[in-house]
Amino acid sequence: MRQPAGPAPPALPPGAAPARDCPMCPRLVAYREANRAAHPAWHNAPVPSWGPRDAPLLVLGLAPGVRGANRTGRPFTGDYAGRLLYGTLLHFGVARGEFREDPNDGMELLGCRIANAVRCVPPENLPTPAEIRTCNGFVQAELAAMPKLRAVLALGVVAHTALLRAKGIPASRFAFAHGAVHTLPDGLWLADSYHVSRYNTSTRRLTTEMFEGAVSALLARLDGAARAG
Repeated sequence: MRQPAGPAPPALPPGAAPARDCPMCPRLVAYREANRAAHPAWHNAPVPSWGPRDAPLLVLGLAPGVRGANRTGRPFTGDYAGRLLYGTLLHFGVARGEFREDPNDGMELLGCRIANAVRCVPPENLPTPAEIRTCNGFVQAELAAMPKLRAVLALGVVAHTALLRAKGIPASRFAFAHGAVHTLPDGLWLADSYHVSRYNTSTRRLTTEMFEGAVSALLARLDGAARAG
């Protein structure tokens, strides 16, 4: 998805997160209120990022799923999308415990943090370009609050472009490609993967082997940088 040019995201303090009743995107607010009325026991609010802030790796997704993170309050938890992501993180030791699609499963992230380009669930799982731009200040704030950040794994084109926008880099400068690793001007690595959605995995646009390969290569690069230190 190509995002049209727009104003720079608002300056927010490092680590700033949207309030529970964030009013910034009217369409997402209306959808949130409808979900609260239909499912009052669900989280139904902006989904906070998860994982240690001193991690060298940030996994950046698209937005919460309506029956996943929007329901449970933890990124990629409660629907299909988290199975491949967390299964892979556990496989490579970037997470510890057991993923049971429940925020109370006791799983921990090790050296990795997870956030979304858009914090509120969008109708049909697709935020508008304006909503992506509006929420981009929180991506900036997330990056600013991670002092040891060395790499970002973008899950999909929207996350890739949102990260570039947060860094003030034109999207045309670094093209999205699954498995690519781009070195940004400040030295941050931007690694690309197709999103871990049910659609991508069921159509085999993204296989387990493809995703594990992208994650393994990035972790090897991070390990090499740490050793060179």
